[in-house]
Amino acid sequence: MCLSIPSKVTHIDEENNIATVDTMGVERKASLDLIDQPVVVGDYVLIHIGFAMNKIDEEDALASLEVYKEIIEKMEEEERRQAILEDDACANRG
Repeated sequence: MCLSIPSKVTHIDEENNIATVDTMGVERKASLDLIDQPVVVGDYVLIHIGFAMNKIDEEDALASLEVYKEIIEKMEEEERRQAILEDDACANRG
């Protein structure tokens, strides 16, 4: 299952157009090549197959993250990390 969890931009490598994002405590890299709007540190983005696809406003991002937190609270730590890693390697991502 592929999830699109809001991820907060923590750093931008402007030379390579790559953002470092925090996805619920897991650091990931995402290309900004396909997003059609400016992205700055602190923005929330949705990522698909390693590309930031669109921005999500902070209010909606935080509401979504609360739902995910409720789900995660019901999971063990290892299950949580594995779910995020499996999402990164999702076969449906291309």
